[in-house]
Amino acid sequence: MTNEHKAALAEGRRLGRTVRAYLEALETNKPKRGRKRTSDSVSKRLDRLSEEIETADPLRRLQLIQERLDLQDELERMGTSADISSLEAEFIQAARPYAERKNISYAAFRELGVDAAVLKKAGISRG
Repeated sequence: MTNEHKAALAEGRRLGRTVRAYLEALETNKPKRGRKRTSDSVSKRLDRLSEEIETADPLRRLQLIQERLDLQDELERMGTSADISSLEAEFIQAARPYAERKNISYAAFRELGVDAAVLKKAGISRG
């Protein structure tokens, strides 16, 4: 394997990691449908869960404990705001060469939730 071939493989892996990191961040921070929950409403539900867990049968208790764990995670995430600007800047640099190598279209990126303005900055157009 030549040094050029090794460098090309390494570059492809780097581009893939960059694109993956940005797409995962978009998916993680995608707004949910419906009414937004507040930390207050989540805390109130956690309080009610404690009471329900005490009187529930074992199977229902298991479900309520999982709900409690999910709500605690959600409450922690509410305290941190996602800043994907650095990932976006790296994505803008990597997206076009990655898309050209893998034959990925504008429409495919849009369907995954990549903003049109980001794709424009990356040099990926509809045509």
